[in-house]
Amino acid sequence: MRIISGTLRGKKLLTPKDDHIRPTADRARESVFNIISSKLDEPLAAYDVLDIFSGTGAFGLEAASRGAKSVTFVDLDLTLTEKNAALCGFKNLKFIKADARKLPKARHPFGLIFTDAPYNKNLTEPTLQALLTQGYIQETSLVIAETAKDELLPPPDGMELVDERIYGAARFSFFKLKGK
Repeated sequence: MRIISGTLRGKKLLTPKDDHIRPTADRARESVFNIISSKLDEPLAAYDVLDIFSGTGAFGLEAASRGAKSVTFVDLDLTLTEKNAALCGFKNLKFIKADARKLPKARHPFGLIFTDAPYNKNLTEPTLQALLTQGYIQETSLVIAETAKDELLPPPDGMELVDERIYGAARFSFFKLKGK
């Protein structure tokens, strides 16, 4: 596993020693970032990024390498995320150790949000709801939810599906607030 593009292109990241973390494949991550660039209103440098169920931190570190304004990682166990972040040396990173379904009130909203809950555990819907109720999503936010390709994910109340892609065993659903 490595960073695909940006200032740390090619940087190898630590991978999990067991199967409780399932990193997003490099090719899928690259495709998702290509889609993101076509859907954002401004360059990535204007966005605060939130990486939920961060695991290895690969998504957020990819965003940092590509110039994101800041990246915040959320997970119950941030050990591997923090180790990879230390390898990369970015200064604009923050960490929140929390259950994604019970997020604290947001200090500010995020423009780009990525959530990659363990597959088929019914964690994504309550996480998206927590993001909405706790103030993490703003009018222009793009929210990406990675789920198993056969895992159904209806749009949360107040949000609409704007794109959806399947790469291997993963489905990537792109959401925005309704009417935005």
